[in-house]
Amino acid sequence: MKSEFIVKLNTILAFVISVFFMCVSLFSQSQKVTIRNNAQEMMLLVDGSPLMINGMNWDYIPIGMNYSYNFWAQSDSFIEAALHSEMSLLEDMGVNTIRVYTGIQPKWITYIHNNYCIYTMLNHSFGRYGMDIDGEWMKNTEYSDPAVRKLLLIEAKVLVEEFKDTPGLLLFMLGNENNYGLSWGGAETEDIPIAKDEAIRKRAIAMYKLMNEAVLAMKEIDSNHPVAICNGDLLYLDLVAEHCKDIDIYATNMYRGVSFGDAFSRVKKELNKPLMFAEFGSDAFNALTDKEDQKMQAYYMVNNWREIYVNAAGIGGEENSIGGFTFQFSDGWWKRGQTIDLDIHNKASSWVSEGYGIDTKDGSNNMNEEWFGICAKGKCNENGLYELFPRAAYYALKEAHHLNIYNDKFNETDINRYFDNISYSSYDK
Repeated sequence: MKSEFIVKLNTILAFVISVFFMCVSLFSQSQKVTIRNNAQEMMLLVDGSPLMINGMNWDYIPIGMNYSYNFWAQSDSFIEAALHSEMSLLEDMGVNTIRVYTGIQPKWITYIHNNYCIYTMLNHSFGRYGMDIDGEWMKNTEYSDPAVRKLLLIEAKVLVEEFKDTPGLLLFMLGNENNYGLSWGGAETEDIPIAKDEAIRKRAIAMYKLMNEAVLAMKEIDSNHPVAICNGDLLYLDLVAEHCKDIDIYATNMYRGVSFGDAFSRVKKELNKPLMFAEFGSDAFNALTDKEDQKMQAYYMVNNWREIYVNAAGIGGEENSIGGFTFQFSDGWWKRGQTIDLDIHNKASSWVSEGYGIDTKDGSNNMNEEWFGICAKGKCNENGLYELFPRAAYYALKEAHHLNIYNDKFNETDINRYFDNISYSSYDK
């Protein structure tokens, strides 16, 4: 036990030291980010060095607020105080990239990187939640509409022009499971649709063609940052392969439980693009016991990250994994009702994923949208700031992320042995 502890301690110390010197060397510089995609390996490179994306879906929404809350419109002093509280926790657990939607200013991307050595993936929703077209709200975006096409292409190009030289920017991503949005009427998550409706497939073709056009336009402006699209699971992967050939990265929101199954092999065989998980994870509420279940959450998340590492270049799996973004850092108290009961931590399960077998029985709903945080969220103090309370998953993923698979030359056996020793129980370190 003592020797195992020393090995683990040395691994963590080496990781911290390497991250420190990487931050110092890249301070206030715009990075060149590229994708290596050849017969041997697929990986993401920052200034020529491989980077495994240990990412986190991150936002700052106080209890009582919802998606309309604009964190980036607050005062600089408020933003700095909130970032210090949250980014310090993220940095300490080994997160190197956050996923942030448009609305952030370039200066804050650089601020986060310079102070906490954390990159930003900038996400444009690309019409996922509707669009304002000539003063009228189009609730369900129709991507074949000429006005929609024109507006989204303009927005994509304007975004790249503004952010292309921003130190700390890692990559751009378009959409957020927009293929599901073709079937769902609202923003709240529902049961995952299937691909049999031909009318919806035709709409999907128009969407992927437009996404590819936007990707090409963005690359003409900025050749230093890759562009990904975010798809829901592997739905319409055949259409992506046919109509969206110019993406650098296939990103997916995937909730399959303890294993991603055939995701790595299918994306490699059918698309031949690097695979990045834009969302994945588990909620911390057990729908069967009607109680918080931190151990359950940590179990699913740790084993998801195990597969992400095992399928990275040079490890021995499919070698097309470049990382992912855990969903999510803190609970979203607004997710279930969207605009109602914003100060209630709702326990209702809104959909079912049978891959999370611990808390579903006979197809019962088990996905608790308001409990996906690896940190619980407290109410705001007199300054409008809230405190986070890390769950077991935070500490378990902290151990996972301090394994530097590229620098330490690990193989699949090494990674599995390391992950086997990570605790899923609730504890404090």
